[in-house]
Amino acid sequence: MPMQDADRREYYRIEDQVALSIVPLSGDGETAPTDDSHLFNLLGELSLLDFEAQHLLRQLGERDRLMGNLLRVMNRRIDLIGEVLAQGLYQEFGAPQQVTLSEGGISFRHDQPLQRNEEVNLRLLLLPQALGLLLRARIAHCQPAAEGGFLVGAEFEALTDAQRQLLARHILQKQAQARRQARELSDQP
Repeated sequence: MPMQDADRREYYRIEDQVALSIVPLSGDGETAPTDDSHLFNLLGELSLLDFEAQHLLRQLGERDRLMGNLLRVMNRRIDLIGEVLAQGLYQEFGAPQQVTLSEGGISFRHDQPLQRNEEVNLRLLLLPQALGLLLRARIAHCQPAAEGGFLVGAEFEALTDAQRQLLARHILQKQAQARRQARELSDQP
């Protein structure tokens, strides 16, 4: 059966629980997403630094196993600090909500309508690793939902390579987790 244009997807999509906040862009033609939450900014910086250090940890671990193990323990301690920081953000963001997420965009429910082609900054707190990302997005569609509220689809714009790779890593981890859970369920008598 031929694939319809609407069915073609550039990226793999997952269903996920994400803490999400929408930050309107200022009217001054701002080009880079910014945020006033110092805690969220710190969490985002920790995520980017962790991403940048991964290949260095691997290389060092190959050369000096003891030093590599020590640095992995230190990295895990920093991850735990990040998770504590994320706990403080949950009150600001509200409860995590069900979304459909890909490297190219996100679909979610929202209480208020958003205009098609409107540009917004999305603050995403990806769980469970407490990955904080501030991403610029353009609203692709906004339709009333049968249960109330609106179904919104947004496409990410101008992602950095690090942001795209962090999203990809999160999606791959969620896929692996879903496969493990499915395998465990099928192994049960």
